[in-house]
Amino acid sequence: MNAVRRLSRVERGWCRAANRWGARQAVRAYFRAVSRLGDGMFWYALIATVALVDGWRGLTVAMQLAAVGLVTALLYRRLKRWTRRTRPCNRDPRIRAWVAPLDEFSFPSGHTLHAVAFTCVALPHYPLLGWILVPFALSVAASRVVLGVHYPSDVLAAAGLGGVLALVSHWVAALA
Repeated sequence: MNAVRRLSRVERGWCRAANRWGARQAVRAYFRAVSRLGDGMFWYALIATVALVDGWRGLTVAMQLAAVGLVTALLYRRLKRWTRRTRPCNRDPRIRAWVAPLDEFSFPSGHTLHAVAFTCVALPHYPLLGWILVPFALSVAASRVVLGVHYPSDVLAAAGLGGVLALVSHWVAALA
């Protein structure tokens, strides 16, 4: 068995183990709620709040967040169409989708990509929000595997991409 197949088998095992947590009503309810908020509602509220509360500075940060949101949306849609990775719940009958996926393909996790990118953009501007944003972003990332719609590698790759996009946005903002 080659290394890729072995890694794929191990990863599906992790998916099954995480997905079993979703069988618990309280766990499933928590991760469904987090995932739903991570659809965009939480991030739209963050953008609106900083724009309304922090004057011109907040408006500038809100524009940076919105720009990163647009880039991440375009990037993850293109990557999904390019990679066409089957979701774990569609590949392994033992993995249950505890939520309806928003689209057909798995790689990368758009929820995680947005969560990490928005968190990494906001934190340097508003470090005190870390108490809310970091646990929320981590919960969003975990929710995708527990709910059976992403592999851990989808989430890890999306987190890396989100971090890189946030760094690029800070670099571009510093040039402006």
